[in-house]
Amino acid sequence: MIQVKQDEWRWQWEMFKDDELFLFKDWIFPNTMEDFRGKDILECGCGGGQHTFFIAPYARNITAVDLNTVNIARKRNAGLANVKFVEADIMSMDLGRTFDIVFSIGVVHHTDNPDKAFENLKKHLRPGGKLLLWVYSEEGNFLIKYIVEPMRKLLLRRMNRNALFQCAKVLTFLMYLPVYSIYLLPLKFFPYYEYFKNFRKLTFYRNCLNVFDKLNAPQVTFINRKRVEGWFNSRDFKNTQISSYRGVSWRASGIKNG
Repeated sequence: MIQVKQDEWRWQWEMFKDDELFLFKDWIFPNTMEDFRGKDILECGCGGGQHTFFIAPYARNITAVDLNTVNIARKRNAGLANVKFVEADIMSMDLGRTFDIVFSIGVVHHTDNPDKAFENLKKHLRPGGKLLLWVYSEEGNFLIKYIVEPMRKLLLRRMNRNALFQCAKVLTFLMYLPVYSIYLLPLKFFPYYEYFKNFRKLTFYRNCLNVFDKLNAPQVTFINRKRVEGWFNSRDFKNTQISSYRGVSWRASGIKNG
């Protein structure tokens, strides 16, 4: 199985940049930037190269893989001597070596087969190495799964990307009213209550990227906790950490058994 290229991702990372380091730190928690120090790193799904840039000062070397946007990431990180960019499908690639750390942030759930993608990430991890993963959760995302996704498939998938960008800006603007009014009340049972705490931390531009991503992504599989636990099973991993982030995603890590 080889995933086909998807122009949606090239359009997205040509239009947007993401420089929010605090989000990356949140997504890899309880791991820290220091965990990358002196390590051979494999980044699976580098997008525009923003996370590559974050860890490059720590890593011994980085192999950053993406099927759709390697040229964008390479251009934005042209000055990094310890980074090698590879155009490949993370589900089917065979790099012929293993790494100290393999990580994938926000990518596995966008592949044709998340289970196969995870297995291939694990294959590229050396025994005793650490795998870090961040994926959208099925838990807490019912509005996206049952309202936004059907609408995207029915109405938005063929829309001009510039028009979709304008749509994302309008939707982002409209979200500010509830986020800065009713969502300031202690109503923790409201959907996306925890998620909107980040919304208030981010710029309009960055929030617009989040909205555009939901409208633009050609496919998404929402991952439940049981599935994540199956990936990081005790047969293959030890020191496993799995936690919900803002009620809409899973962050997970583990050390591969030798």
